[in-house]
Formats: sequence, C-alpha cells, structure tokens
Amino acid sequence: MTENNEFSARHIGPGSSDQQAMLATLGYDDMATFISDVVPAGIHSLSPLNLGKGLSEQAAIAELRGLAQQNKVYRSLIGQGYYGSFTPYVIQRNLLENPAWYTAYTPYQPEISQGRLEGIINFQTMITDLTGMDLSSASLLDEGTAAAESMALCKRMAKSKSQTFFIDENCFPQTIEVVKTRAKPLGIEIVVGDPLAQAKNSDDYFGWLLQYPGANGEIRDFSALINTAHEHQSLVVMAADILSLLLLKSPGDTGADVAIGCTQRFGIPLGFGGPHAAYMATREAFKRSLPGRLVGASQDSHGKPAYRLALQTREQHIRREKATSNICTAQVLLAVIAGMYAAYHGPQGLRIIAERVHRLTGQLASGLTALGYTRENNSFFDTLTVTTGDKTASIHTAARSLEINLREVNDHSVGISLDETCNEKHVGQLLSIFAENDVEIPITAAAGIDASMSRTDAVLTHPVFNRYHSETEMMRYLRKLADKDIALDRAMIPLGSCTMKLNASAEMIPISWPEFSNIHPFVPADQVIGYKAMIEETERMLCEITGYDAMSLQPNSGAQGEYAGLLAIEAYHASRGEDHRNICLIPSSAHGTNPASAQLCGMRVVVVKCDNQGNVDLQDLSTKAEECSENLAALMVTYPSTHGVFEEAIQEVCDIIHGHGGQVYIDGANLNAMVGVCQPGQFGGDVSHLNLHKTFCIPHGGGGPGVGPIGVGKHLEPFLPGHYSNSEESVVGAVASAAWGSASILPITWMYIKMMGAEGLKDATEVAILNGNYIAKKLSDAYPVLYTGRNDLIAHECIIDLRSIKDDCGVSVDDVAKRLIDYGFHAPTMSFPVSGTLMIEPTESESKVEIDRFIHAMLMIRQEIAEVESGAVPVNNNVLSNAPHTAEALTADEWDKPYTRSQAAYPIPSLKASKYWAPVGRLDNAYGDKNLQCSCLPISAYE
Repeated sequence: MTENNEFSARHIGPGSSDQQAMLATLGYDDMATFISDVVPAGIHSLSPLNLGKGLSEQAAIAELRGLAQQNKVYRSLIGQGYYGSFTPYVIQRNLLENPAWYTAYTPYQPEISQGRLEGIINFQTMITDLTGMDLSSASLLDEGTAAAESMALCKRMAKSKSQTFFIDENCFPQTIEVVKTRAKPLGIEIVVGDPLAQAKNSDDYFGWLLQYPGANGEIRDFSALINTAHEHQSLVVMAADILSLLLLKSPGDTGADVAIGCTQRFGIPLGFGGPHAAYMATREAFKRSLPGRLVGASQDSHGKPAYRLALQTREQHIRREKATSNICTAQVLLAVIAGMYAAYHGPQGLRIIAERVHRLTGQLASGLTALGYTRENNSFFDTLTVTTGDKTASIHTAARSLEINLREVNDHSVGISLDETCNEKHVGQLLSIFAENDVEIPITAAAGIDASMSRTDAVLTHPVFNRYHSETEMMRYLRKLADKDIALDRAMIPLGSCTMKLNASAEMIPISWPEFSNIHPFVPADQVIGYKAMIEETERMLCEITGYDAMSLQPNSGAQGEYAGLLAIEAYHASRGEDHRNICLIPSSAHGTNPASAQLCGMRVVVVKCDNQGNVDLQDLSTKAEECSENLAALMVTYPSTHGVFEEAIQEVCDIIHGHGGQVYIDGANLNAMVGVCQPGQFGGDVSHLNLHKTFCIPHGGGGPGVGPIGVGKHLEPFLPGHYSNSEESVVGAVASAAWGSASILPITWMYIKMMGAEGLKDATEVAILNGNYIAKKLSDAYPVLYTGRNDLIAHECIIDLRSIKDDCGVSVDDVAKRLIDYGFHAPTMSFPVSGTLMIEPTESESKVEIDRFIHAMLMIRQEIAEVESGAVPVNNNVLSNAPHTAEALTADEWDKPYTRSQAAYPIPSLKASKYWAPVGRLDNAYGDKNLQCSCLPISAYE
C-alpha cells in the first residue's frame, strides 16, 4: 500500500499488517508475487497508470471547487422536462445525504429492505394516484427511456399489426430522439406530427405517444383521439408533467393506456440532466409487461404484511434474450425522494404549489398580452411560447444579463416555463425584459386551464401522504424506515458481481453544491465550462484506466451501457457495408442483461457453452464463430468471468472473434478486479461498459442511480451516442434524455480517481483480489469453492456451492441467506450465476476485522447445518429454516421451537452488544404473486 496517500489508506480496509497476515494465510510473502499468480501474464499490465499521485481529500475538494466556480448558476426557465425545485432540507439531510439510504443495495432480500421498499411503494402509490392508472413501476431511468419502453410495451400488447409508432410533434425533442434510437434496430418506423390531424389515420399506427401539456405549453384534450385509436386496436401513451396532474384531468381519466414522465420537479435537483426518477404507469391488464421493477405486497412467515419485488423482478436474468426489457438499475434513491416530497407536502401542499405556479404563469401571460405579444399556446399550466419576432435575440441577451435562461425555441419565438422556485418578483423581471423597461405585474391572471380539463377527483388520500407534514414527523419517519434496513453503513454487503464498496463522504459532498445540482441540462455552453472540464477529465481518466481511446458518459445505467455499446458495434458494421452482421455470441454464464440488451438491438443471440471450470468453451466458441462467421456481429464476454476467475485464454477468445470479423464487447461489471492491473482495451476489447456505481464509487442508492458509460477503440468512436442539444452529428442518436446522462453524480467518480491516484487504484484492485481469495481460503474447508483459476486462486469474488448440502439435508441457499440476517449481514448474491450457490465479493473497502466477522458467521452457520445433517434438529424446524427471527417472534409468550431463543437471536456473543433485528420474518413469495398489491397497504394492515 502507498503509505503517503492519506485517502487511499482510508478507502482500503486492511492495513499493511493485515494484508501481510492474509497473504500468509494464502501462502505468499508479498503482494506482487500473489497478483502475478492470479492475473494471466499475457494481460498483466506492469506499467503504472498515467494518473499521477493521489490528492488529499482537502486538495481534491479544492480543485473540484475551482472547476465548479467556473459554472454559472442562472435561473433556468427553459423547461422541456426540467424545472427548478426545492429539496426540503429534512429530506436532503436525512435521505439524500444519509448513508443509511444512499449506500443500500437493490432490495432483492426483502426482509432487510422493508424501509426502502416502503419508500418505493410510496412512489408507486403517488404515481398511480396522480396518473389515474392501476399500477406503476418502481421508477425508470429518465423520461426518454420511459417513452422508449412504453413504445415497446405498445408493440407487444397492441392488437394492431402495424410497424409504425406515432409521436406527437409537441413531445420534448430529447424524448423523440431517444425513442427514435430505440426504434431503429427493432425495425419500428417513427412518424412525428400533429396527433389530432392524424386521428383519421389510426389504422397506420400500433401506438401513440402524446405530450401533456405539450412542449409549447398547450393543453389538449386527447380523449376523442384515444377512443379512435382504441377502435383501431392501437394503444396510447401520455407523457404527463407530474406537477400539472394536481390540476389537470389524469391520463387515466382521458382513456390513455400508459402514462410516463419524470418526477424531477418533486424535490430533485436539476443536476445538469440527472439522475432523476422517471415513472411509468399502466392498466392492470399490462402488469406482466411493465418493464423494470415493481414493488408489491406479500406476507411473512407469521402472516404479517410485508413488501417485496414482484412479478418481473430480474426478468432479464430469467428470460434473457426473450426479455422484454434490459432495465436493471432503477432510480430508487430519487424515486424515494420524490415520494417523500409528496408525503411531506401532502395533497393540499402539492396543490398549493401547482396553483401558485399556474397563477404566476397566468400573470405573466396577462402581462405579455398587455405588452402586445402573442402566444403560440392558448391554454397552459406553467409554460408559455411567445412570438417575439426580431426581438428574439435581444430578449435572450437581456434575460441572461439578469442571469435568467429562457428556452430558445427558434429565431422568432421564446419559451418560458415557471416552476416552484419562482415568485412575483421573477414575473416582474420577465415582463421588464419583454417590455425593455420596468412594468407593473398584472393583478389578474389569465386562465390557462379549461374547466373540461380540470381535475375533480381526490388524490393522495392514503394516510402516508397526510401525516408527515411537520419536520419532526418526517425526520422520524425517515429514521424509522432506515432502521429497518441493512445498508453499507451498518455492515459489509458481500454481493458477488455488485461491488458494494465505500462511498466516501468527500466524494459525496460535491453533489449538493449548487454549481453542480442547480444547472439545467440545456443551458448555453459558456455557463458550464467547469462542468465540461470535469466531464472531459473524467472521460480521460477512465480511458487511461481501461485502455480505450474514447468514452461516452451518456448511458445512465449499466444495462444502457451494454445497449449503447452494441449500437456502436451495429453502426460500425453498417458503415462498412456489413449491416447483415446481426449475431451476438454470449457465454451461458453471462449476466442476463447481456442477451436482453442484444435483443433490444435486434440481434440474434447464440449461446456459447462454458466448461466445467466456468471458462468459455474455446472449442464451442470456435465452432459457433465459424458457423456464424458471415453474420457475426459481436461476442459479449464478462472479464474476469461471471464465475469469478481470470480466464487464461481471454486473448485467444478475442482473436477468434476478430478473425471472423466480429467485435468484442467486454462487460465491465467486474472491472474492480482490473483497474491498474490489466486493461480491457489493450487485451482485445473493442468496447466495454463501466459501472460507475460499482468500481468507481457512485453509491447504489437502494437500486439506483447508476451510471454505465462506454469506452471504445478508435474505430468505434464515431458511433458513440450523440445528443441534439450539443448539435452533435451522431449515427447512433441519443440513449438518454440528457447529453451526459446522470451528470450531477459524476463528481463522485472524479473525486475517487483523483484522491486514489495511480498507485492507490492499483492497491485497491490488489486488495480486492486479496480479500476475495482470503474469504475463499477460510471457507473452503466448510463449503466447496465452485470455480478457481490457476494456482487454485480466484479473482475478486468466489462462488461457494451449497447444492450438496441441499441434497444431503434439505438446507437451501435461501436458508443460509436468511440466517445471515440473524448474524447482522446482508446475504451474498444468491443462485447466480449457478443455482444453489452464493457468490461473495468483499471489495477492498472491508477491513480484515469485518471480513473475519463474516467468515465466523458463515462457519457458525455451517455448524448449524451440521446439526440438521446429523438429525439433531428437524429439517423443517430449525434456526435456518425459521430465519430470520424477529424480535416480535422471540418475545412471544409461546415458544415451541427445538432450540432456544438465545440460539436464534444471539448465535455469537458479540451480537448482544449490537444487534440488527429483521422487521419481518421470511416472505412468502408465492402468496405475493397470487395476491399482487402494488400500492400502499391500508393502515389497518399494520395494526
């Protein structure tokens, strides 16, 4: 370890003496010899990364502050899906900036995730209420992605045989672009125009996307169009502004089949475009076709109501190339914030905000009319599009002199969108800009919403939206929910393939700076000089780390990175006149998002076998590459492998594919084992996605946000995603609504790389590999380690095999996972990539003390299994089968278990000093699927 790097020493858990002790356990004297025995010599990079020395926390903060101060934080009234918003301070401090919330993992283990699951169910209930739909998913990545997913849903579910999707010309431009990108590889034709003028042609379209209100502010009644569309067997999607739905008739009430949109204006900062929680809601009939995650209600082993992920959970892993979506990461942290914003303000508070925004817009409209300006939109909620003629340029200049950004519609029109942060003073400023002198604000406000379009039904009637309006109550509610969960602030989360590592406080601090959080994604370039510099440096550093020539930070999840990488490969082949290349080879062990992403790109998946060691079967790869040679587009391979080993033949694998004209996509899910040690761009990769929410310290946030940029070789650089807002010429188009995706969390990765430096990053990788091997070694006598590489070593994660235990005595992988909760641990990854196994990844962040505590728990559980094997306790009534044990169950008057309460609660003495209590017993998944409920339970359910 580099001793003079203060931050590196704090990021990496084991100190020098602990590292030496672990090396000794593995039979090594030094780290260099150990790593050379793990990493194949042919790819092992011995040259240091060109990243310089690590900075101290204070120095890195100071340097980033200097970049941030180059940005100009103007009041942006640009709108177009992005609006100023106030994050309530109680939510900012106790949720957004609270590691109990932002370090939590995806709630695949519901018993230790009830807090974040309740937060998500609040979001889903809010969305279904406001949209008038039957159910909502647990958030999507952004509005553009939600629109693209809704198009796919319409294609699957509509009875129309058409191959054409209609998009309202009044949709946001970025949404149109993302949908066009998604449609092209699927062979879907897009028509953009005036939907009301196209109603007579309803036979021509399988689906419609309508904006409500439109980008120009107009509120149109689409009810008749929707009826006509339904008569012609097509489905209708409405992209609806979430705040406007407090005042406007809901999409469900107009007859729409799907509602999509973004919840950014519910307390989430602008953040130069993200991350923001999009929403998607639909009819009950489409519940099994809803993409992404869905939280539903079930009951636990005691009959107590509890929440869990439901139905299509991890659908891409189950159905793989037949999956309807590759959505894996959601925007959970942001969705929870939006739901809590609604709970804090309540229906009355939200309506007051909406009415104030609308009233101010009406005053502005009256004033502009008095000044002689005409509007392009007669109706409005918060947006006006004003005909400005030859005054257009001077209006923008005058506005910017007052640090206000207006929307540049064209050379003769200006757009204005008011928001929660506006007041009468700002209306006065705007009128003075258009009048070119001071004017009085009109007392009366123009009416913008026709009575026929006004909302009359009650919304947000559940008690959760009508109780927590004081700061005291909200603070305690957030604390109560956080206490139900195990997040990284409480214990190690040893998830294989998911890399739950330290998200340092110094990395997190800049995301709340206004210079990063309060900037609209479509501001003029001279206002984001510091942002662009930070982004460009992050791209350069990631290129240096991976060995690629160019990087795109636009994809806002790992799965979106896969999708963007495959689109680049397709575009590259097409540019060479080889657009017939459409076959993607994928090893059987691959992450499920790989084949799902290939399917989204219109590729045909051919599965390649793996050998008994989990490696790609070279003979089968060669045979299939030969058979598919003429049409081979790509191979998708994870490295180190999904089985947790450095495959010796990775260069040969790449050579085989290149020899048949294909491109190699290297999945970067396991990059935490490669940084500073080997580079995918140098040993054969043409493109890789990187999970910044894994290797580069952006926190998981309960299942999102994530960032999945792609690195590419020089030949693929022309085919990276583009974005209209940058006036970029792009073959591929946009894969996210904002040009740099979730830009406001990129400072986390910038800070991490800057503070670690070249040596610190290499040290982190080596210790991650050391920690993984130490666990494998210490557990190997109790549990078989399923796969190892040369010298019987693994990469950074190991798979322990419980299948023989299940065969011998009936104790399952679920039993072990749930019993770990009683010991205070989140379970490792269950049954992936092999059913009946646990995949363990400690990361470099965990100290030897914490790792030893986990090892001790696993060995104690093995002793408990032995009692079942020997017949000392019944197979179906023991500490494992009944785990986790709740405090309520253990303090009941009756106790009929063949073990003591103490054995259940305190299997090791240290738990008596600090004990996590699961809030619910083991969930009944079958009950939940049969009795699906996807909104807040009534209070009576908890009484």
